[in-house]
Amino acid sequence: MPATSETSVLTLQGLYEPGAFFDEMFEAPGVPRPHYRALAEQLAALSAEDFEERRRRVDLSFLNQGIGFTVYGQEEGLERIFPFDLIPRVIPQGEWAQVEKGLLQRVRALNLFLHDIYHDQRILRDGRIPAALVFGARHFRREMIGVNPPGGIYAHVAGVDLVRDAHGEYMVLEDNLRSPSGASYMLENRSAMKREFASLFERYGVLAIDQYPHELLAALRAGAPRAALTPTVVLLTPGVHNSAYFEHSYLARHMGIELVEGGDLLCHDDVVYMRTTQGLQRIDVVYRRVDDEFLDPLSFRQESLLGAPGLLNAYRAGNVTIANAPGTGVADDKAVYRYVPEMIRYYLGEEPVLANVPTYLGTDEADRRYMLEHLDELVVKTVDGSGGYGMLIGPHATADERELFRARIEANPRNYVAQPTIALSRMPIYLETLRPAHIDLRPFVLSSSITSVVPGGLTRAALRDGSLVVNSSQGGGSKDTWVLRS
Repeated sequence: MPATSETSVLTLQGLYEPGAFFDEMFEAPGVPRPHYRALAEQLAALSAEDFEERRRRVDLSFLNQGIGFTVYGQEEGLERIFPFDLIPRVIPQGEWAQVEKGLLQRVRALNLFLHDIYHDQRILRDGRIPAALVFGARHFRREMIGVNPPGGIYAHVAGVDLVRDAHGEYMVLEDNLRSPSGASYMLENRSAMKREFASLFERYGVLAIDQYPHELLAALRAGAPRAALTPTVVLLTPGVHNSAYFEHSYLARHMGIELVEGGDLLCHDDVVYMRTTQGLQRIDVVYRRVDDEFLDPLSFRQESLLGAPGLLNAYRAGNVTIANAPGTGVADDKAVYRYVPEMIRYYLGEEPVLANVPTYLGTDEADRRYMLEHLDELVVKTVDGSGGYGMLIGPHATADERELFRARIEANPRNYVAQPTIALSRMPIYLETLRPAHIDLRPFVLSSSITSVVPGGLTRAALRDGSLVVNSSQGGGSKDTWVLRS
């Protein structure tokens, strides 16, 4: 029997107010968007007790599987279960087709940009991007100049963070090309939804994402440097204490490849081997989840124990593929980000399908003046920050916090950018009560001989009431993302 309006987890009248932001699920109070109607009906028929039981089962499943993450600098403990909300995000096929087109365009341009700046540097010589901005980026690697990655691919895996503004327009918030994370949570979220809402899932006709590990493995093998029948791929992890270790082990297991640490690898005569109980085995592709600085103590940080001595020399010699390539992080720099639309025009001769969020650079005198005069209105970020750390959200900050950032910007302007406070789209989450939460979306783009996008991605939600920060390390959670077949 359908639940009464008093006990229903989702009553379409009166319980949920979309508010002034663009709401993914409702076009007006009590009026779900067409592609959400079946979901709204299903949720309205559930009692709060039934919904809570489903949540409890998912949380228990995540706990038993060790699906968690590490939060640094929190007194209440490091390890946490990954928060998951059972109300999925639904994206119509027509809407997704445009997003996918923009993602493919963007990642193609970024790979061309990376090849260019480590070779001819045409875009710099033509003055389309300030050379000082690129050479001054923390993750620009001079060691990569002149190195030719197999197939010309630098970013085999890219995570592009998308938001929707007050008008529902998709915009790129930032690019993640070093070592984008979150795919394992995307896959586990889908498994949970299939278990708890099997009939609704089938009714909707949702595009599959279970194939992602196989597509990732195929992309990595396609980038192998030598003609091996089945190239040997390993996933290099910093180890069990890394915040993303669950993902490392999950992906290695589902791809059917070895999960290795630096001590498991040996480089000899510019060839990379893995130590096994049967002896040394040659490695063709290293899917690394270790930062550049720690990859090779002969080339980067000498004290590193996380990488393998000689790995970069083997890469330079063309005997191993490192995915993603060292030096891809220059394209993650939030100051370089402002010029991605220009990269698309320069390399592809096209207009960007997906817009950037307007960005002010600390290095530009006029921009910097505007930043300092409008700190109470802007979001200020460090150019190489991640995880939601090191940000100032001006409208929510104290006067002391704004003055602290003012001093930091003035002391090191290259390290900061600012953006308008975007009115991120919202949709319902259920945590004891139903309420709206701001969300973003991280789709994953794979590049090899072809470029492909997994249908959907990881929708992240700001679980703290009113928060704009969706990162799990800052109290965020996630949702399953349903891209419809038609």
